[in-house]
Amino acid sequence: MDKRRYVFKQSHLCAAGLICAFLWLCLLYFNNNGVFEDTIFWSNSLQTNSSLNESRVPESIPVINRATSRSENPNFFPFLKAMKTVDNTSDPCGGRYVYVYDLPSRFNEDMVKECARNQKWLAMCKFTMNGGFGPPLKNTEGVFSDHGWYATNHFNLEVIFSNRMKRYECLTNDSSISAAIFVPFFVGFDFARYIGGFNVSIRDAASFELVNWLQKRDEWKMMNGKDHFLVGGRPTWDYRRKTDSDSDWGNKFLSLPAARNMSFLLVESSPWNSNDFAIPYPTYFHPSKDSEVFAWQDRMAKTERKWLFCFAGAPRPNDPNSIRNLLIGQCASSSVGKLLECGVDESKCHSPSNVMNMFQSSVFCLQPEGDSYTRRSAFDSILAGCIPVFFHPASFYTQYTWHLPKNYTKYSVFIPNDDIRQNVSIEQRLNRIDPETVKRMREEVISLIPRLIYADPDSKLETLEDAFDVSLKAVIRKVTRLRQDMVDGRTGDDLVEEYSWKYALLEQGDDEGACEWNSYFPKPKPDNGSADCLIKKLEHQI
Repeated sequence: MDKRRYVFKQSHLCAAGLICAFLWLCLLYFNNNGVFEDTIFWSNSLQTNSSLNESRVPESIPVINRATSRSENPNFFPFLKAMKTVDNTSDPCGGRYVYVYDLPSRFNEDMVKECARNQKWLAMCKFTMNGGFGPPLKNTEGVFSDHGWYATNHFNLEVIFSNRMKRYECLTNDSSISAAIFVPFFVGFDFARYIGGFNVSIRDAASFELVNWLQKRDEWKMMNGKDHFLVGGRPTWDYRRKTDSDSDWGNKFLSLPAARNMSFLLVESSPWNSNDFAIPYPTYFHPSKDSEVFAWQDRMAKTERKWLFCFAGAPRPNDPNSIRNLLIGQCASSSVGKLLECGVDESKCHSPSNVMNMFQSSVFCLQPEGDSYTRRSAFDSILAGCIPVFFHPASFYTQYTWHLPKNYTKYSVFIPNDDIRQNVSIEQRLNRIDPETVKRMREEVISLIPRLIYADPDSKLETLEDAFDVSLKAVIRKVTRLRQDMVDGRTGDDLVEEYSWKYALLEQGDDEGACEWNSYFPKPKPDNGSADCLIKKLEHQI
């Protein structure tokens, strides 16, 4: 009996010792590898994402443990494979691959095919031909060159961009190596077909449906949509309805949490929202060869300009803040000013040859705010070699920062709205600019033309980058930087979204511009409400 008791006690002691040793080994293992907490966190994050309500996704990317390196846990970041493609010097598409969703046709092509079913769309249908360029323009008056000119509608960008993306040389079916993911949702067409007479549920239906579709995709779950981008052919305000009242304007696509995760490329951005990025309005010129661009630039450089300044546009009698009536008055009363008043004869303003002929005959083209901050006319004037005159920085300078030089004085003139209200003479202001400076400004304007036009997708410019090339490069650069920030443990939580227009300028290195425009963007600030430049703080965040 005593011997049996001894053996029984001994076996218990051995078992207890083994258990203690096992626990100590586990603790040492997880402590040395530094992945226990990360593994649990990532698992919980994936479980949370998979059980999300389909109409909502997290607005922030999961916090990354800085102690975790690529070599210790290469599977922690699912996009590392894509980032490493840039190291393959034998692959010309390394770091440039784009994955395009094969969306159900109801999100894009069906909207174009069925445009005639909605009476409000009848005027748009003819502009959807030729890949969104519209019908070819006849050069009966000799205003255009012989090739590449179309009656392009300025709200047709998403069709043009999508068709060009189909011919992008670095498309991939493998999303794991993609530098960015394109969502070909025609959100501008969706807005336009329900522009009036429909309740908010109908106007928002496609937006909610798209978000639900995206959130079920594995591609979305890799970064919660932060590597996704789409294009909208209208100003941002059309997708930012503030209330759910049927009388309020537009849809609420950009107010959906999932949409706020994506990058949104559109013809006019919000200065106060960080996922908006403005890219050029389409113009009438869509060349297929470098030589067509060079020939047009040479022609604009040699064109005789008999008018000092001009303006094409309608008055805004019901808008007390608009300076258009004052501009029309100055143009009409000046012997060196030319006016194309759209409120008197709309057909003249809707004629591309009339508008372009006037711009080609003028040294300066007045570009006040349109129905919103921006107008397509600014791009038409640059295409005509006419130096634009702006009256608010959000009309151009804080918008198209991917496509423009940081020094706006090289290619344009700025006259504040308040100066016009105080009866400052535009003629006198422009006459003060010496002829040599005017010549240099025109040369700069003409040099910008390639970056502001959308080339024919059936061919490819060889030595020039067009607006599509510039835009796509910028998106890839943005996503790549975001991924690197995640790897390095930078979350970007300290960015102040109200200063989005400043960040864009600071990325260009334009510190002065970021301070100069403070008074034009009144917005409640997170500090004491002052309009301090905060350049040092912003530069640190950039």
